[in-house]
This record gives sequence, structure tokens and C-alpha cells, in this order.
Amino acid sequence: MMPGEVRQTLRRRLPPASTAIVTAYLLTAAGVWLGWWGSDWAAIAGPGRVGPSVEHWLGTNLVGQDIFTRLLAGTARAFEIGLVVAIPSTVLGAVIGGLAGYFPNRWPDGVLMWLTGTLDAIPFYLFVIALSYALQDQPGAMQLAMIATFWTLTARLIRAETMRLRQLDFVTAARVSGVGTWRMIGRHILPHTTHILLVQSSIVFVAAIKAEVVLSFLGLGLQHSVSWGMMIAEASQEILAGHYMNFICASLALLILVLAVNHLTDRLQRRLDPRTRAETVKRMG
Repeated sequence: MMPGEVRQTLRRRLPPASTAIVTAYLLTAAGVWLGWWGSDWAAIAGPGRVGPSVEHWLGTNLVGQDIFTRLLAGTARAFEIGLVVAIPSTVLGAVIGGLAGYFPNRWPDGVLMWLTGTLDAIPFYLFVIALSYALQDQPGAMQLAMIATFWTLTARLIRAETMRLRQLDFVTAARVSGVGTWRMIGRHILPHTTHILLVQSSIVFVAAIKAEVVLSFLGLGLQHSVSWGMMIAEASQEILAGHYMNFICASLALLILVLAVNHLTDRLQRRLDPRTRAETVKRMG
């Protein structure tokens, strides 16, 4: 077997590095959720600003908390934020986009698209910061603010795809047979937009994690918890004193996860999009 053939065989049979990285992150988060590690992230583990050692693999922060433990707990918090925002916003965008696309140029489409356009016209971080500040005493205020803004792009994409699908023969046949509106959208149209929803959910997952970092850096993020954003915010006081581990660890953890999820999203889009698959088959043929 030639070296090129070996590479192609390994590429087909072995999972990509992005899948392995995301899986490792997910297992780390699962260990925190199960209480195997990371639960004592708030404990004072030693003196402050200690460098990496056998006792503290990544050193300690300003008050003596173990950075490695906080990094593990921050990984779990990142996945929690990403999932809590990605799933509801994707479902909301799918329902609104499907309803608007099924009734194009009618009042449901007009009202829903007016709402989408209004939210899109507001600067994202300004809206999220304002809503987070207004609801800062309520649990989940930051996640609610992100859900209220992240569904719009999904709704636009699903609307366009629904308008295309409603012209196809299988939808016409179902409509003639008396299938109701909600059943038509839920059982006959939205299942054919799975490739869009999966890609959008992964994009929103990353966007929510990055937004939390920005909000936490501004002091409007999570309260009484730990996250990569809070670690970077803490590092702003430590860098001037020559202590960089908090910043480096949280930033690298965020960067690696974002790159891995983005690469995985590209692969999902290429494999799930029917048009992309058809082009690939045509080239191979």
C-alpha cells in the first residue's frame, strides 16, 4: 500500500483530532459533574501566586486557589453554558423559522421576521450586557440574554430552507392528505433541516462560551462560581505582578476548544448538507 493510500485509509477510519479534543473536554466536564474532580475549586490550597509544582501542577492564583482545579471546573461550566444556550436557541429558531417559512409573505412571516430584524439591529454585546445587568440578581440571567439573541440566525436559515421544502412534492402530498400545520412543520419539514440545526447549534455553543468570557471579564457574567472568563478577569490583576498562569491556562483552554469545535462543525456541514454530499459524490464519480 502506497503512503498516500495509507494516509487516506487512516483518515477514513480514525476520528479527526477535533473529535478527540472535544471528547476529552466533554469527559473532563463529566468528571466535574460527577464529583470526581474539580469540586473544591474554591478551596485555598496554598500560598498565593505559586508557580507550577508537584503539589500545584499549574500553580495558584492570587488568593492561593489551585489553578488546575479551577481550570477543570471552568471546563464543566463552559459546557453547561454552551449547552444551556445552544439547545433552547436552536429549538426556538427552528420553530419560528419553520412557521415563518411555511407562511411566507403572510402575517406570521411578517411579525416573526420583524422581530428577528429588530433584534439583529441591536448591537449584540450591548443588548446582552443590558439584559444581563437588568436581570443580574436572577439565576441564569446571562444565559437567558444569550438565548434571546442567538436564535435569530437559525430562524432565518430555517425559514429559507422551509420555503424551499414546502414547494417539494412530498410536502404537497402531505398537505393534500390533510396533514395539519404543526404536524407538517414538525414531522415533514424540520427533520429535513437537521444538517442546518446541528451546525447552528455547534456555532451557538461556541458563541455562548466566548460571550461568557467577555461578560465575565466585564463583571456581568457568572456569580459565585468559576469559569474561564472569571479566570481571565482575575488574571488582569495578576499579570502586572508577573503571574501569567491564570491567563495562559484559561486562554489556551478556550482557544483549543473553539478551534476544535469549529473544525468539527465544518466536517459536520460537509457530511450532512445534501448539496455538499451531492457535489462530493459527483467529484468522486
